[in-house]
Amino acid sequence: MTTDKQEIKVAVLDLYNGVANQGMRCILDIIARYREVNDLNLTYKVFDVRQKEEVPGTEFDIYISSGGPGDPLESEGTVWDDKYFELIDALEAHNQSAAGPKKHVFFICHSFQLMCRRMGLGAVNLRRSPSFGVLPVHVTEHGLFEQIFEGLTDPFFAVDSRSWQVVNADNEQLKAKGAALLAIEKERPHVDLPRALMAIRFNECFIGTQFHPEADPFGMRAYLITDEKKQEVVDEHGEQKYIEMLERLEDPDMIMLTEITIIPNFLDQAILSFQEA
Repeated sequence: MTTDKQEIKVAVLDLYNGVANQGMRCILDIIARYREVNDLNLTYKVFDVRQKEEVPGTEFDIYISSGGPGDPLESEGTVWDDKYFELIDALEAHNQSAAGPKKHVFFICHSFQLMCRRMGLGAVNLRRSPSFGVLPVHVTEHGLFEQIFEGLTDPFFAVDSRSWQVVNADNEQLKAKGAALLAIEKERPHVDLPRALMAIRFNECFIGTQFHPEADPFGMRAYLITDEKKQEVVDEHGEQKYIEMLERLEDPDMIMLTEITIIPNFLDQAILSFQEA
């Protein structure tokens, strides 16, 4: 890599709390691939936020905050949660000042739920049963004009894996905070339950999804074919649904398209902003 180019520093916030996962590998693979394709002097550092209470300062240019297990409500008031939101507040304060390029943050699943909890954008609660699989995500009117979705269809397909959810958007609070709901869960006419909020632009520089835009077919397949996960899916959804999940992994217009679109579009947007400042 050439060293005469301006360095772009990315902080990856690991919220998996030491639990084995595919998400971190996928995030780092996307960053590495993006760096190579665009021939950038781009570096990254991983911070173990929950397990080791590691939180960066504001010296990075871009932040990607991962998914993770557990209840997004119960961590409120813990050391790591407080430190995490001290960082988010500091980044927001920086962005509102005139000091240098703005800092862009992407929030995935658990991180998205934490942000919704903090901003009061909807109800955070436990699902009746976990949502898991390659599922359609529907774009809202605001989402039609969102750059990170450029190149996707409506609906597009993404990996959904959550026991907790954010539902019942508080439209007044969204408006008050300058946030916009970009995507919602698939409609289920036979189920009288609210549709989850699947993507929100929190402000000009902060954006997040309740699904996993980083997920790739390799990681999803590795997860699905474990005996435990296969049995869980079959028990919950049936053998045919399990087979359909595996087949969807091979469709280039489903999660493969989402993986190569959303986070790269976010990085495009963040780096363009960084270079223009």
